[in-house]
Amino acid sequence: MTSPTPSSADEVVDLCRDLIRIDTTNTGDNATSAGERVAAEYVAEKLAEVGVDAELRESAPGRTSLVARIPGTDPSRGALLVHGHLDVVPADPQEWSVDPFGGEIRDGYLWGRGAVDMKDFDAMVLAVVRDWQRTGVRPPRDLVLAFTADEEAGGDYGAHFLVDNHADLLEGCTEAVGEVGGFSFTVSEDLRLYLVQTAEKGIQWLRATAHGRPGHGSMIHDDNAVTALAEAVARVGRHRFPIVLTDTAAAFLAEVSELLGIEFDPADPEATISKLGPIAGFVGATVRNTANPTRLDAGYKENVVPSQAHATLDCRTLPGQSEAFLKEIRDLLGPDIDIAHIQRQPAVETTFDGPLVAAMSAALLAEDPGAKAVPYMLSGGTDAKAWQRLGIRCFGFAPLRLPPDLNFAGLFHGIDERVPVEGLRFGARVLDRFLRTS
Repeated sequence: MTSPTPSSADEVVDLCRDLIRIDTTNTGDNATSAGERVAAEYVAEKLAEVGVDAELRESAPGRTSLVARIPGTDPSRGALLVHGHLDVVPADPQEWSVDPFGGEIRDGYLWGRGAVDMKDFDAMVLAVVRDWQRTGVRPPRDLVLAFTADEEAGGDYGAHFLVDNHADLLEGCTEAVGEVGGFSFTVSEDLRLYLVQTAEKGIQWLRATAHGRPGHGSMIHDDNAVTALAEAVARVGRHRFPIVLTDTAAAFLAEVSELLGIEFDPADPEATISKLGPIAGFVGATVRNTANPTRLDAGYKENVVPSQAHATLDCRTLPGQSEAFLKEIRDLLGPDIDIAHIQRQPAVETTFDGPLVAAMSAALLAEDPGAKAVPYMLSGGTDAKAWQRLGIRCFGFAPLRLPPDLNFAGLFHGIDERVPVEGLRFGARVLDRFLRTS
């Protein structure tokens, strides 16, 4: 007697566990980043088992991405790009209550680095495609699957490398879905909002450098690079940039306010955001530009005043705000601090309409009668920044039904990252429905 064929919802948890157990830490340094090729080969093997051929492309030793195409029933339509990254940010095991690469299931959650960012969606895509191949389902249009390296460090060795060097693999793609969107926010027992990402802020990672007169640490130094840098960085770190309400943020807050029965004042959107519970962290950074100091570097010996001091600033800009933001940063740092870009990528924004959005809403409603899809802006960045260079319209839609009290925003890059097991299964079912009708 043969075993029954597993469905996508049956298989998704095991696939996600396997992926979490492959350490794909991206340190931002090719010499110390690990595991992306192993993960890409794992995905290629799982696709090959069901008859899907994949193309592996390596931008540097070990920095491997994968692309596969599944023909649809209507070749006249533009292809849909379904993408997820395989790399994860570092995790210190000493800070976690579980092995961050153990893939442990506990208390109804699958724990591990990448559980929500974003090996959960990688596993959903794999599970759906494997189920379709076993049962003979064909999508309505070509699906292009991309599993990328290096998203966590800006995508130069992943999505941008594919766009620059292998755009032929993405030929015909007109729309894309990936992270971060499709997750639920519980309004009441009968209503859950599912936030679909239609916009994301731009990235400007800056290196600020102060110069001074070097010398012996025992002397008086009025021209100290470390002091100048510290003062400048403190000004940036404490600064609150002005509120700028984009169309995406305004539409989201107006709709959420109406559903929650609270007043929305466009002149004071943070009053509304403060009442949004677990999703306030996601939404709060989407009404203003932000700049956070993240690294400091100066000197080589305790008793030597260095000639230079450096700081890294993680800056995120709203659509249309890039140049105004840079001027404000330069004013904050002052004329004696040099600025250089480590990474610069534009904001992404599209509208919340069209057949693809309708298919998302219908798939969510079929699995959750209390679902309502709404657009929102992501404060971070994704591989969509690369795909938009090819004219692809990008959405964040990695569906998850979440417990009402879960601080989902805090799990991204956080300690004890985890995803609800039932949420994973729900996501696989929604993705199956969505891709069948997209």
